[in-house]
Amino acid sequence: MSTPEIYVPQVVTVTDSAVAKVRSLIEEEGNADLKLRVYVTGGGCSGFQYGFTFDELVAEDDSVVERGGVKVVVDAMSYPYLAGAQVDYEEGLQGSKFVIQNPNASSTCGCGSSFSL
Repeated sequence: MSTPEIYVPQVVTVTDSAVAKVRSLIEEEGNADLKLRVYVTGGGCSGFQYGFTFDELVAEDDSVVERGGVKVVVDAMSYPYLAGAQVDYEEGLQGSKFVIQNPNASSTCGCGSSFSL
């Protein structure tokens, strides 16, 4: 009797646009060990806010998504807030930025970087 496979979804999906921007920023820094860390902190006008930073390290309890040769890291505390979210990169009249499309958010603020559950 075989053991059934358990499907564990990736914590986040990463768009082609986000992959291209992360790859470009890593090349500019000249450090192939960099990973994009996406996290959630308390604050912002809606209760929680998203954060983005580059990190060389991956903690034991981090979740890592690899796509197109880049890695996106989510810490264990942020995981429940970001499960099923999409990381994108947008360029527009109001500037360029990484954005999160989060199915867990019940409301967001006008700037798009703050949300509530």
